Amino acid sequence: VLCLSFHAFSKAPKYICDMLLWWFCTIRIKSQNMSHMLLGLFLAELLLVHGAVEDKAPLCRILRSPEYPLLAKEGDVTIGGAFSIHMKVTQPPLSFTEKPAYLTCSRVNLREFRFAQTMIFAIEEINKRNSLLPNVSIGYRIYDNCGSTLTSMRAVMGLMNGGEWAVTKSCSGQSAVHAIIGESESSSTIVLSRTTGPFEIPVISHSATCECLSNKKEHPSFFRTIASDLHQSRALAQLVKHFGWTWVGAVNSDSDYGNNGMAIFLSAAQEEGVCVEYREKFNRAEPEKVMRVVEVIQKSTARVIIGFLAHVEMNNLLEQLNLHNITGRQFIGVEAWITADSLVTPNSFSVLGGALGFAVPKSNISGFDTYLIKDFWETSFKCKEKETAETACKVNHDLYELKDYVDDVTKLTYTSNIYKAVYAVAHSLHSVLNCSDSLGCNRTMTITPKEVVESLKKVNFTIKNGEQVWFDSTGSAVARYEVVNWQQDPNGLIEFKPVGYYDAFLPPGQRFVLRTEEIMWPGGNKELPVSVCSESCRPGTHKVLQKGKPVCCYDCIPCAEGEISNTTDSIDCLKCPEEYWSNQNRDACVMKNVEFLSFTEVMSKILVFFTVFGVLLTLIVIVLFLKKRDTPLVKANNSELSFLLLFSLTLCFLCSLTFMGRPSQWSCMLRHTAFGITFVLCISCVLGKTIVVLMAFRATLPGSNVMKWFGPVQQRLSVVAFTLIQVVICILWLTINPPFPFKNMKHFKEKIILECALGSPVGFWAVLGYIGLLALLCFIFAFLARKLPDNFNEAKFITFSMLIFCAVWITFIPAYVSSPGKFTVAVEIFAILASSYGLLFCIFAPKCFIIVLKPELNTKKHMMDRK
Repeated sequence: VLCLSFHAFSKAPKYICDMLLWWFCTIRIKSQNMSHMLLGLFLAELLLVHGAVEDKAPLCRILRSPEYPLLAKEGDVTIGGAFSIHMKVTQPPLSFTEKPAYLTCSRVNLREFRFAQTMIFAIEEINKRNSLLPNVSIGYRIYDNCGSTLTSMRAVMGLMNGGEWAVTKSCSGQSAVHAIIGESESSSTIVLSRTTGPFEIPVISHSATCECLSNKKEHPSFFRTIASDLHQSRALAQLVKHFGWTWVGAVNSDSDYGNNGMAIFLSAAQEEGVCVEYREKFNRAEPEKVMRVVEVIQKSTARVIIGFLAHVEMNNLLEQLNLHNITGRQFIGVEAWITADSLVTPNSFSVLGGALGFAVPKSNISGFDTYLIKDFWETSFKCKEKETAETACKVNHDLYELKDYVDDVTKLTYTSNIYKAVYAVAHSLHSVLNCSDSLGCNRTMTITPKEVVESLKKVNFTIKNGEQVWFDSTGSAVARYEVVNWQQDPNGLIEFKPVGYYDAFLPPGQRFVLRTEEIMWPGGNKELPVSVCSESCRPGTHKVLQKGKPVCCYDCIPCAEGEISNTTDSIDCLKCPEEYWSNQNRDACVMKNVEFLSFTEVMSKILVFFTVFGVLLTLIVIVLFLKKRDTPLVKANNSELSFLLLFSLTLCFLCSLTFMGRPSQWSCMLRHTAFGITFVLCISCVLGKTIVVLMAFRATLPGSNVMKWFGPVQQRLSVVAFTLIQVVICILWLTINPPFPFKNMKHFKEKIILECALGSPVGFWAVLGYIGLLALLCFIFAFLARKLPDNFNEAKFITFSMLIFCAVWITFIPAYVSSPGKFTVAVEIFAILASSYGLLFCIFAPKCFIIVLKPELNTKKHMMDRK
């Protein structure tokens, strides 16, 4: 009974009451000791007193005072907002002896203030509509994070907890807002998303582009009405490559936004063949690192700088670049700063003039300009004078100073993203509350953050300017960017002129469009700046990387002979096909010059002259011998063989002509066979005459009848027999493996030698060897008959002619082997002519001398005299 009474009357928290009652009832009540019983009653009394006291105390209490919003309005549903309305945060000194003072924010960021105004404008516009959340009003709570992750955390807590200092019913409950719009920077947005993620409160950012936020495991309830940096970073690499800038510098914010975006850019740049000379990063709170970045830029050779920076860091860098008068660099910017009005200063154009970058497309929101000028200050910011006594007006007096500031609303870029984010939340709530035009919304429903998140994944609507809004699987919007260029108008005012666009929703070949002719480059130039580590290698050369340097730093080495490169910046040279050769510039393959001994060459003309001259001399001798055929000198030693020898010499002279001209199948077969047969015929005649001389003197010996065995008939038959052997050799050669025209590409790389291949080397050397054998026999016989007694011993002249013949052909062999190309043919022709002239002069010149100049010696008596 006592336990039940304690439990019934106790007002203590349930877990304390249960614990104490369990201890008292199960342990102490069992004791029979009276002192223990009295102790139990005393504890019960304490428990009752404790319950009476604790009944008046709150269950959960905020350790410090709550965070109050900068701008707020009550509604049936509430949308939170977090913006960097002030740019600078001042941290008070920490003495650790007293409670720290609040952080102080200063320097109004007009752009961020416009974001807050846009959010309020969109909410007010929805509240006036009957088609969207018809009977539900939307409230808002907008916090200022002062551009710091530290104050961002306090703003997040304020958005989730609301304005209550303490609660008495439960420590857990519904968030004060149903969705949060913000923040502008990726680092602050990551803080916001990771803090609200466990509670599944949807966060929709208008400008946080870090690709890391696309990770749905870490940020399950995050959405954004802007594209991820994945697309922008890749588009930056494509832009740089489009203009041929292969040597760039890179500077990024030392934050999640800058580090992630730059990492994607570096990877994409490597794929595009773009090299980065340096990569520097700094944080807005590190002025000493900004100075280091300026030094690196000043010393670098890269003329193009990729600035993946938040606008605050870009502003810090711009100040230092102005101070050090560093101009003439081509800046490539990102959406965070390329159109930031805060960068437009009297001196900024000298540094950023001609800058190119990607910007969020501008979108005009009808009615917004009027709201900024009048309605906002009258309805949402009710401070008629900046000295109004209200606390909010005293704290935010610097905002009131912007009351009369008028700017061009059409130039505002991110405002449409804020507008779309608010409408996305409204459409999501409209779906969750089962709203309809006739019945309105079910206001009795309890909205859970998870329901809003799931509904946001499905939203697909069109805002009043015709733009469609939906989220992809990562919670991001489709990548659409304007390419803008920093230019000056005729009045000297800086303008961000659109010169193209990038749309990831289009097919791959149509995503990037640039109007290059409209771009103004640094220094007001119309000429494209150059930023390369090494100049492009012209056609005819190839790149060889410089040791220890990036792939964009190289030397241009000319291609080797027979190789070409017909494109700029060729990595390797291409080898020309076998019948082609590189031209002088090494940029094209041309047909190799085909070389052969043509009739038009000087050498050929000289050889033809000596051939014709030899033929004429031979014909003159023939004519002379015909006229003097009855004289003893002509009759001596078988005149038939002499005429046959002269005829064969004529053929020998003429066969040299077959070696000239372009080789063909027939000419190749003719030249070697004609040469072989005519020379065998010639040597056979000489051999026959030599044998006749020997036989003639042998016949004068007593009792000798040798001449009857080697008479005129036998002489003719011997010539025919010797010649037929050569004919058979030639027929076998032509039948088995005949000579053929051949393109010789081994001796000379730059030209083709068109020659007659031997076909069968055995056949060629057999023909030549047989001629040599006959010549050797003829030389031996003539040598044996050289001292025979006679006034006119023809054997002496035959010996000398054979000596010349053999000498010519012995020297021909090494010359033939070593002489390349057409000179091989020339050597062979020279050997034919030299040996022919040797035979003609040595055998017939002495006879012609006697016939023409010493006719008195051309008698039988003189011929028969022995000396």
